[in-house]
Amino acid sequence: QVQLVESGGGLVQAGDSLRLSCAASGRTFSRYAMGWLRQAPGKEREFVAAISWSADNTYYGDFVKGRFTISRDVAKNTVYLQMNSLKPEDTAIYYCAADLGIGPITGYYTGSHIDYWGQGTQVTVSS
Repeated sequence: QVQLVESGGGLVQAGDSLRLSCAASGRTFSRYAMGWLRQAPGKEREFVAAISWSADNTYYGDFVKGRFTISRDVAKNTVYLQMNSLKPEDTAIYYCAADLGIGPITGYYTGSHIDYWGQGTQVTVSS
């Protein structure tokens, strides 16, 4: 059974940092692009960051503006999202995603297909 399990979310204050982790199991994701999307209350799910299977290329949503860094450890089948300078508007459920192509992750829109999703981890940033 394929699983993506996120961890590392929590309640922090504006300006703080968090590191999210996504551990993949059930298969090898070394050839999969992986990424993070988020959904705030009352809003559509949106792209946050993605990393190619080789880790040579990374992509970020426009709102990130240098605050977040995505990375992956292929040996551990794990992807990370380091989030710095958090803002209250970053409050959302953060979902890990994996797909054979990076396009479905970076170009995600409501209802589009991504091969695998995690269950999500809540990030709350207080002002």
